[in-house]
Amino acid sequence: MSAPTGRIERHDGQHVLVQTRQFRAPVEDVWAAVTETDRLARWIGSWEGDPASGRVQFRMLFEGDAPAETMAIRVCDPPYRLHLTSQVGDEAWLLDLDLTHADGVTTLRFSQHGVTAEQVGDVGPGWDYYLDRLVDAESGADPSRRDFERDYYPATSAHYTAQLD
Repeated sequence: MSAPTGRIERHDGQHVLVQTRQFRAPVEDVWAAVTETDRLARWIGSWEGDPASGRVQFRMLFEGDAPAETMAIRVCDPPYRLHLTSQVGDEAWLLDLDLTHADGVTTLRFSQHGVTAEQVGDVGPGWDYYLDRLVDAESGADPSRRDFERDYYPATSAHYTAQLD
């Protein structure tokens, strides 16, 4: 089982899932891992479209036959900030990726704003899974060694739901 790493914070009356990962890599390399479709495909999914339009179609590659979702680009400040809104049907997720670099280490701070109490036990383990796959892809390990159902959900759900008390 993987150890859960995220925390639930409160901002403006909303729950915010916050997770960080560190990489011994230049910030530009980590930026490429979270923005270039061929590099994204190694750990989470791929996108199509023209980012200059402010929207792309994103498809999760490790969730069965998941439909494409529209990703609206709210902020794009390479190589430090990418803030997206994922839209699937009536549900919108605010996803922020913020990168910093110091002393040869790039830190990725991922946050999802507006996570409901009902979602937190699913969403927290899900992002742990995908961010661990990112670390694997960037470190040369095999992301497919990760098993969501064995190691993340429901095994780590209580870590997140307990933070709501």
